Amino acid sequence: MKLKHMFLSVIGAAVLAAPFTVPAPAAAEESLYLPNLVYRTGPFAPGGIPIANGFADYWNMINERDGGVRGVKVVTEECEFGYNTDRGVECYERTKNNHNGALVYHPISTGVTYAIADRSPKDKIPVISMGYGRSDAGDGTVFPYVFPLVATYWGQATALIKYIGDQEGGMDALKGQKIALVYLDIAYGKEPIPFLEVMAKKYGFELQTYPVSFPGIEQKATWLRIRRAKPDYVLMWGWGVMNQAAIKEAANINFPRDKFIGNWWSGAEQDTVPAGAAAKGYKSAALNESGTDFPVIQDIMTNVYAKGNGTNEKNVGQVLYNRSLAMQILTHEAILTAMDKFGDGPITSEQLRWGIENLNMTEDRAKAHGALGIVPIVKVSCENHIGVGGGVKIQQWNGSSWEIVSDWIKPINEIIAPEVKKSAAKYLADSGISRTACE
Repeated sequence: MKLKHMFLSVIGAAVLAAPFTVPAPAAAEESLYLPNLVYRTGPFAPGGIPIANGFADYWNMINERDGGVRGVKVVTEECEFGYNTDRGVECYERTKNNHNGALVYHPISTGVTYAIADRSPKDKIPVISMGYGRSDAGDGTVFPYVFPLVATYWGQATALIKYIGDQEGGMDALKGQKIALVYLDIAYGKEPIPFLEVMAKKYGFELQTYPVSFPGIEQKATWLRIRRAKPDYVLMWGWGVMNQAAIKEAANINFPRDKFIGNWWSGAEQDTVPAGAAAKGYKSAALNESGTDFPVIQDIMTNVYAKGNGTNEKNVGQVLYNRSLAMQILTHEAILTAMDKFGDGPITSEQLRWGIENLNMTEDRAKAHGALGIVPIVKVSCENHIGVGGGVKIQQWNGSSWEIVSDWIKPINEIIAPEVKKSAAKYLADSGISRTACE
């Protein structure tokens, strides 16, 4: 095992030293540069790989099918950071000035998002953290360059409790229930705890918390504690190998899988397939649908895979691959929005920030991208960097694929909004920066 970790560390360091450029045109003045921070190595590679592949395939397709965005070629470049925050920041610093300047970053890491949140305003480079990162960055007057689009961990936590309430016959039925949280013991895993505590007090359920040490492979003792505590439901904030290990341990103690609900980073084929029969019935939150029956995916197959330029066909249509497409389609729409204002042609990162802040992904626009069901419907504003729309669906593993088993569940905004404002105001006071005025 030690040799394996040493090998992965060496490979990761080698890739970091020489960022990999996905098939794209040579860097030129007339281009749009989108760096891609990836983790194809390390304990979280099972989730990182399909996300990286979705990013690469989408922009490769846009270059092949459309000649770029309104004729402007897209240059993408990978930098491997192994889900290590320090290396992620190094990747950011290493790539931000390449090819006439980075337009936007998708860190795919809460730790990296926190770490570069202070840097991005100085560099005037926006950061999109769809479904992860700083939940308080929803206040655009405090975080003008960070966009936790669609939904945050805080909102997700309230939506999951709403779903459990619906399953039990109403929120009043939560009184006396026991709800456990199994979470990766890092900043990401701890994000929902304050809101679960608020809701436990409000609705009268007992909250049990079970931290799992990074990276989460060994959980037997944790699940023995859960068996003794006998919760009615278990929520999970996991990532990578932790998820499949948790599903197997839940089966070992015969915990009902239909009452075991992961967050949206704990619900992908990489979590359920390795767990085998133990995963059947397991549920998770979802930001997007899986599957290949979408025009955008057919365009990828025609323009990328049919030409021998795809990354890995087995990832196509999986939950995380499609979520990566959703992130890039939102980015694409923001680029188009910026071009509508500033003119077709290369745009700056500041202009793209305006485009994200004025993003309006309607159903018609989602259909135009061939991605209705993949890309969330959301309207962003200067004040609200989460956006109006979105929400959470619940999906369930049937033994071979994911099935959506709920309608959209909206976060409990009367709980979330004041906390976003309070946390953002504290950040403002601690950092000594000024609030951004919105027009």
